[in-house]
Amino acid sequence: MNITTVGLDIAKSVFHFYAVNRVGKLIKKKVLKRAQVISTFQQLEPCIVVMEACGSANYWARAIQNCGHEVKLIAPQYVVAYRRKNKNDFNDAEAIAEASQRHNMNFVPIKSQAQQDIQMLLRVRTRYIDCRTKLSNQIRGLLAEYGLETNVGKAALRRFLPEVLEDAGNGLSDECRSVFAELYLELIELDNKVTASDKKVATAIKPIEVCQRAQTVVGIGPITAASIYAAIGLGKNFQNGRHFAAWCGLVPRQHSTGGKANLSGITKRGNAYLRTLLVHGARTTLKYASKKDDKLSLWAEHLKVEKGYNKACVALANKLARIVWAVINSGKDYQRMYEQKA
Repeated sequence: MNITTVGLDIAKSVFHFYAVNRVGKLIKKKVLKRAQVISTFQQLEPCIVVMEACGSANYWARAIQNCGHEVKLIAPQYVVAYRRKNKNDFNDAEAIAEASQRHNMNFVPIKSQAQQDIQMLLRVRTRYIDCRTKLSNQIRGLLAEYGLETNVGKAALRRFLPEVLEDAGNGLSDECRSVFAELYLELIELDNKVTASDKKVATAIKPIEVCQRAQTVVGIGPITAASIYAAIGLGKNFQNGRHFAAWCGLVPRQHSTGGKANLSGITKRGNAYLRTLLVHGARTTLKYASKKDDKLSLWAEHLKVEKGYNKACVALANKLARIVWAVINSGKDYQRMYEQKA
């Protein structure tokens, strides 16, 4: 019988090819070097090629699609249950092929190169912010060792450091002042890099209509809009806004049995970075909700009084996720959708 599905276990330089027919019987398996991958699939009849959604998977998915095959990506945690015997590369490839043939399997959408470009900018920006936070904490700790305390916050530290360097009566040695001066310059450099990254992201998403529509939703800025686009593209992989909110991990965790529902805190599944941005956007929206009289603000303010600030923030983040998905899929700005419903 002909090959219908190929499980491909990808790596840096050695790939494991496991081909089965429509009933799951092994037809062919072999080890491929990196240079052999594209030529092998160019010679193969069109079929379904399945890989784990891991490093470089999006690149290989696009490359194999160009060879005329249908490519699917599976989250690695869904493959583990189908792996028999010990873990090795061929067993992994077999498990990938087996998992892909289940009718209820969820697949990961393949990212376009534009999505990966945006994602790269966001990840570099995150690294700059992490480095800046670590440096700020180190500077505060070193200042404390010399009996110098500063107020909480980035702005307070940036005001305090020049004062420390200029104060001749604080007992710091010349060598110590030199080190603090270098750390201050490094901190300013990281600030400039973060600012430059923000501008790069804003420039990159200007021609992307999805990002511009997403920003019409309250609480959604350029960074959040870019993160949404990088994560889900046009959002076609989700059935509705509730499905997207659940993927973001903004729904209660369920542990029910015997017909009795038991709900706890949010699941925290999916994209943690995107969930963080949505919650931060909800916090900002909730901060000004008391000064507005639209339906969303009134609902959020009522929830804050009834359930408390933190629960209201998460609930509002869930609502914003559902709204932004609807805006992306409708092809209309948030205000236009709101006016039509009104």
